[in-house]
Amino acid sequence: MSYTQPRSISERAFRDIQTLFARESGIRLSFAKQSLVASRLHSRVQQLGLPDYESYFELITGEPGGHEKTLLIDLLTTHETYFFREPKHFEHLAQSVIPALRGKPIRVWCAAASTGEEAYSAAMTLAATHHSGSWEVLGTDISERSLLTAERGLYRIERLQHMPDAALKQFCLRGKDDFAGAMLIASRLRERMEFVRHNLLDVPRFGQFDVIFLRNVLIYFEQDMRQRIVANALEALKAGGWLYTGHADSLQGLTLPLETFAPSLHRKVPLASDQGASSHTGGRDRAIEF
Repeated sequence: MSYTQPRSISERAFRDIQTLFARESGIRLSFAKQSLVASRLHSRVQQLGLPDYESYFELITGEPGGHEKTLLIDLLTTHETYFFREPKHFEHLAQSVIPALRGKPIRVWCAAASTGEEAYSAAMTLAATHHSGSWEVLGTDISERSLLTAERGLYRIERLQHMPDAALKQFCLRGKDDFAGAMLIASRLRERMEFVRHNLLDVPRFGQFDVIFLRNVLIYFEQDMRQRIVANALEALKAGGWLYTGHADSLQGLTLPLETFAPSLHRKVPLASDQGASSHTGGRDRAIEF
């Protein structure tokens, strides 16, 4: 196949892709992102031997299986993450949440898990501190390609700069020979993880969780979509459960059954029977600096 050089993206093609991406992901790309869209899709359009982005859009909409549409979402979705990002959340998980649930099963959902670093950070925290009970971590993302990376658990060593030394020694294996410069999450941790494709616009069907990480994703959505996404997530959060958001994520103006203890630390309003215990725990958590 001879590859052709796609022209810069036309306004018509951008509008078509913008509409499709908004419908599938809930994210509306501004016209300032026109060059970004063109650059991220350029290699794929070229690989397919298509002359322009109009032809690429026609291919997507005419494809019965939706594989190319899924790939487009992967290419246009931001996947920036790293291990133990915003470490105060993991300190709160270890010092406040886990002790309060001592002896009980703990379920954690990383709702925008990307390539898995956040989910593994939560799992490492649980494995290191929740000795008296069982636990599980679910990671979900809209990007299938990112989830494949997460399931594999193999990362470049430079991704580890924020990982505590204790976690690195306890849960990571350094690659050799063909895998030199890489690190593999230990199988005893990987075997307890689950990664599933999920669109944040959909109501989750994964049961109830004690903790939900919904971090550094709301900034990409407009107000009405933020309301829908957080409300969906809260359907899966137990009363009295904790929601961690990113420092840049804003819940301002949203109508939600949440108590906010810090800009990125929230608790779902407990049931009336739990209010006494909640007020005691809340007083302690309000003193944590975030």
